[in-house]
Amino acid sequence: MNIFIYLCFSICAGEKAGFRAYKMKILHFHKNEAKLLVENLDDLWYLSNMIDVGDAVEGRTFRKIKMGGEDERSQKIIKKPVFLKLDVEKVEFHRYSDVLRISGKVAEGKEDIPKGSYHTFNVEEGTALTITKPEWLKYQRQRLEEAAKERRPDTMICVFDREEAYIALMKKYGFEVVAELKGEVAKKADVRQSAGNFYDEIISSLQEYVKRHGIKHVIIASPAFWKEDLLKSLKNQELKRMVVLATCSSCDKGAINEVLKRPEVQSVLQQDRIASEINLVEELLSEISKRGAAAYGVDETENAANAGAVRTLLITDGIIQKMRQEEKFNRINDIMRSADRSGADICIVSSEHDGGRKLDGLGGIAAVLRYKMVF
Repeated sequence: MNIFIYLCFSICAGEKAGFRAYKMKILHFHKNEAKLLVENLDDLWYLSNMIDVGDAVEGRTFRKIKMGGEDERSQKIIKKPVFLKLDVEKVEFHRYSDVLRISGKVAEGKEDIPKGSYHTFNVEEGTALTITKPEWLKYQRQRLEEAAKERRPDTMICVFDREEAYIALMKKYGFEVVAELKGEVAKKADVRQSAGNFYDEIISSLQEYVKRHGIKHVIIASPAFWKEDLLKSLKNQELKRMVVLATCSSCDKGAINEVLKRPEVQSVLQQDRIASEINLVEELLSEISKRGAAAYGVDETENAANAGAVRTLLITDGIIQKMRQEEKFNRINDIMRSADRSGADICIVSSEHDGGRKLDGLGGIAAVLRYKMVF
């Protein structure tokens, strides 16, 4: 019998479609072991930054087995559920395919699955898994608690002018553009009439997404007078009460990052992680600009962490994934451990938004310090 093994986590404790709770569930936490139930894409992002090389991950999987004779044409493939434990060697988050891949060697499993052989778990929404660490660092426990408490972000942003509109939903790891609308550019004399028709289309889309996702806050931004005009056209009083107006200098996807920094929307965004991340990066850039208490790049940040000088360590999920792929993550992990043990706050910043991209431009890792250092 020729056998090959294909692993993917089974969907459990919930349906793929329809309404479900939008937070990770901690089913069990004892000593160094945490059993979790993944509820959505944001949970996968959290786990991708929480699971390290050297951890053990276990869960129920399906195993495909080729059965039959030596002739492959006569062989049958059957799926068999099994429970396996892997020693983690590689972690990859494929955000746009909605899957977290955890690869490593089989540590425990059925007798017909060779120990020490390499396999991969594909973690998706609905997956239950157990993570065992040699040590849970403070920031890892905090991120786990954060993922368990937070629900799906309830804020939507719309940036527009008379020609186009972008509608985005806030996520824990950034934002997702869910709609791009195009208006008809009218002659100068007909601008208001043409814009009015486009407003109706925008409002219809906003109403649809508010209903579909349970949105509570709607930020509407535009250059010039367009936002005020749209608000006048808005007859739905319930939706109108959700709206916060903001100004942006242009209408494109980059304008969403601009809106996130506007003071008039900070009260709405204060509970959204992306706003907090952008503010921390702006604080870092301010310290750097005045040659103050800041360090950036691997070398400077490592020196500051070893000296116990780090107040807040900032690192992008992009650099974490890059270093893992290049098998250079140990140095980054040591910096994070040093900062954690000296009582520093550790913030993993998404590379998906403007703040994360600025931090990536500084090497992907930096720190706001307790005191100024000379490098």
